[in-house]
Amino acid sequence: MVSPELAIPLSLVLPIVGCFFIWLFGKQPNLREGATLTTAVVLLFLAVTIFSAVGAGARPDYVAFDVLPSLPIAFRVEPLGALFALIAAGLWLVNSGYSIGYMRGHDEPHQTRFYMSFAVAISSAIGVAFAANLFTLFIFYEVLTLSTFPLVTHKGDASARRGGRIYLGILMGTSIGLLLPGIAWIYAITGTTDFSAAPGGILAAHVDDVAPILPLLLGLFAFGVGKAALMPIHPWLPNAMVAPTPVSAFLHAVAVVKAGVFSVLKIVIYIFGVDFLAETGAAAPFMWIAGGSILVASIVAMQKDNLKARLAYSTVSQLSYVTLGAMLATSMGVVGGAMQIAAHALGKMTLFMCAGAIYVGAHKTLVSEMRGLGRTMPITFAAFFVGAMSIVGLPPLSGSWPKFFLMLGAADAGQMAIIVILMISSVLNVIYLLSIPVQAFYLSPETTADGRALGAKSAAVDWSAIKEAPVLCVVPPVVTALGALALFFFADPLFHYLQPLVESAP
Repeated sequence: MVSPELAIPLSLVLPIVGCFFIWLFGKQPNLREGATLTTAVVLLFLAVTIFSAVGAGARPDYVAFDVLPSLPIAFRVEPLGALFALIAAGLWLVNSGYSIGYMRGHDEPHQTRFYMSFAVAISSAIGVAFAANLFTLFIFYEVLTLSTFPLVTHKGDASARRGGRIYLGILMGTSIGLLLPGIAWIYAITGTTDFSAAPGGILAAHVDDVAPILPLLLGLFAFGVGKAALMPIHPWLPNAMVAPTPVSAFLHAVAVVKAGVFSVLKIVIYIFGVDFLAETGAAAPFMWIAGGSILVASIVAMQKDNLKARLAYSTVSQLSYVTLGAMLATSMGVVGGAMQIAAHALGKMTLFMCAGAIYVGAHKTLVSEMRGLGRTMPITFAAFFVGAMSIVGLPPLSGSWPKFFLMLGAADAGQMAIIVILMISSVLNVIYLLSIPVQAFYLSPETTADGRALGAKSAAVDWSAIKEAPVLCVVPPVVTALGALALFFFADPLFHYLQPLVESAP
């Protein structure tokens, strides 16, 4: 057995080793993709090892080296980081299988570069998850941005280059212009960038120094972590949708946006402290910004006919749930935000992989083209329906629990208006997400100019006319849809796993 302490550096190095073998087997697709899947399986084993140890009370750590005497590249795993790493590793395995079906089915170019970039990106995401201090988190946060840039610009056309410029410009601009000064300011005040060994934060011991500037300091992190896509630092996300669908699923569910909201939540818990923010009220402005982002992004999503664009703005909205949970500064808000990371990962990855399967199997990208398509792609649209139900927050899907805990957190904070925002958001989710499988299954198919049906000709599924995408494009979203269902019934163990995050919170 691998010890949790050893599993930390192995988890960081393994994807880089996998990247080498992907490059080595670049001209042999079966071996190349075998290297990807093998790396993903072993990484998942390491993530499970660490997750189990943390659940048993361990806090494994590993110090790589000191850049300066008080600025080490160091790692320490607590429940939130262990959960994020497990999500990233597990869904990378699912996404790798899906990528094989998608990239081959669509005959995408530059597949070796594609898989290599994925491997480096997952290593950096694990680094963010395990970071023991802000300095280490910043380093891996930047590597994650740079390693995903080739994925966003994969197609190499004008729209991909434009999307890549916006992606890189906003994420690097916010991290260097806001996040880095925030880290330097924390270091100047406290003499460290270490995450507190327990919930409560490191700033509570410096009340006199930080009280007047606390909202400003919190703002540097809320907007400096651009991957959290809090409005108005969000345009990079919809512009990144020019990437192939496996990349979109990776950006939205596995690594990039999850690294963003994970970082915000971890910084609130271990740097600012939930109690400290509750006492000072410094988080209140950002709570309202997050609430506004939830509603505005949902309204924009309703107006998008392109399926991936609609899902992208849905992600902007759903990410703000995590930021909202952090800024409520209550124990239930923090737990709700943490559970949203897991629930959204499963639900949104399901939706994006279904969007890719629709593109590969039917060459459709617009919501208006989905009429009747569920009768020829019933498995894909059934999985889409389950994913959408989870995002909406309807039981028995995992997405219902985060909204429940966020509402409890809002009630604890005395913010009844936030509960109203969450309820309105759920209604908007129903309108712009569930309408898609409804029209796919129940509306008459669109017809061509000469009257030929584009979908099936009757309301019933004609099994002889089924035209699903290749099996590797269909099985993965079914797996994640089932995961969204299963997580609903494991909410209590997950809740107790996350309890150490808020042991001292109100």
